Amino acid sequence: MHNVLALALLLAGALPSLAQIPPNAADLRVYAGLHAAAAKGDSAEIARLMANGEKPNIQDAHGRTPLHVAAHFGHQGAAQALLMGGANPNALDAQRYDIVTIAAVKNDVPMLKLALAGGCDPKTITSPYQGTALIAAAHLGHAEVVRALIAAGAPLDHVNNLGWTALIESIVLGNGGKNHTDTLEALVKAGANVNIADGQGVTPLGLAKSRGYTEMVRILEMAGAK
Repeated sequence: MHNVLALALLLAGALPSLAQIPPNAADLRVYAGLHAAAAKGDSAEIARLMANGEKPNIQDAHGRTPLHVAAHFGHQGAAQALLMGGANPNALDAQRYDIVTIAAVKNDVPMLKLALAGGCDPKTITSPYQGTALIAAAHLGHAEVVRALIAAGAPLDHVNNLGWTALIESIVLGNGGKNHTDTLEALVKAGANVNIADGQGVTPLGLAKSRGYTEMVRILEMAGAK
């Protein structure tokens, strides 16, 4: 059990190094065309540029398309214009993030719903952790995003390369508070397998008990967790 706790603490410090990278000031200075318009949220300029032949799936130095940029900045109009102009809704950047996962991490429910309506696949395997948008949202306790992804058909029991499901991440990378507890409850109610163990063989119930997360323990036990 101590090994599991140590791994969670180690990853809590390591995860930011592999987190999504939004455009920074240096990127914005060199952006032109669709990338610049997406960063500004200028949907009219996006439509004009594409009408003049600019390709919507052009990538920057980090593999970000203009659609990724629009998602990072929460520009729904720009994202809609790009999708209508033929942008690939499932494009992955250099770290293998798509716009659904970007929206999930940002807790941007309107962008998430726009992305899903625009053809994004909630089943896509994303990130250096070979996870999903659902796992990313569960990690952060974004319960409304989790519910939206569940409704869209996101895989409930996908195991990433850390050996964790969305259910496990809501426990080991959460704090046992309301947001993560609501996330866990949403996953349980949707039918997530409550007995898939982590890479050390510890079940979600064991993980919740070891952390003293009483409400999570109750929810898991009510669902038949062992």
